[in-house]
Amino acid sequence: MAEVKLIGAWFSPFSRRVEMALKLKGVEYEFIDEDLSNKSPLLLKYNPIHKKVPVLLHNGKPIAESSVIIEYIDETWEGPSILPKDPYERAMARFWVKFIDEKCLVAMWKACFSPGEEGEKAKEEAAQLLKFLEEEIKGKKFFGGENIGLVDIAANFIGYGFGILQELMGVELLTKEKYPNLYEWIDGYINHSFVKDFLPPKDKITEVFKAFAQPGYSGYKPKF
Repeated sequence: MAEVKLIGAWFSPFSRRVEMALKLKGVEYEFIDEDLSNKSPLLLKYNPIHKKVPVLLHNGKPIAESSVIIEYIDETWEGPSILPKDPYERAMARFWVKFIDEKCLVAMWKACFSPGEEGEKAKEEAAQLLKFLEEEIKGKKFFGGENIGLVDIAANFIGYGFGILQELMGVELLTKEKYPNLYEWIDGYINHSFVKDFLPPKDKITEVFKAFAQPGYSGYKPKF
């Protein structure tokens, strides 16, 4: 059997993306929980460019960046398809993942943690960006159609972690009233029998977010 290891962090939504992909394919793996405030020689060795998780080791060969890893997993192992088979639909799935990573998550994170005018501007930007996802999910059970796919996995922070974060920070951005289609997706996503296994306890995630929110906090903080 091929040796598969995943260098990640238990609270990282990007690490969880990869874990979900491995589980969907039925791949056995070893999870190496990284202390991102004191990065290990192992992480620095296998991801010297970005120095961040996740990193997949397959027979000793490293693959970095969650979206790249997921495509590798989808192409390497048998099992349910994570990306669509149709070339156009595959291209669109990649587009939405890029949109989520480079636009939505950045604005949503800033909306919660940036002070004053910068925070208000980020809230407005995030609200506009979420409207695109609201329209994209309209009439669908999941972004992948009837089954969870690449975009659903990529949006896991929107589906779970962000609700905890905005409650903690007193931000009302993603609500049922403003985004009924997206909210319906969230409800179906977090209550899916497969997804439930990957949702960290709310109290543990809350403690992590509380640390990020402390004035003068200088430890690790995700850089969306």
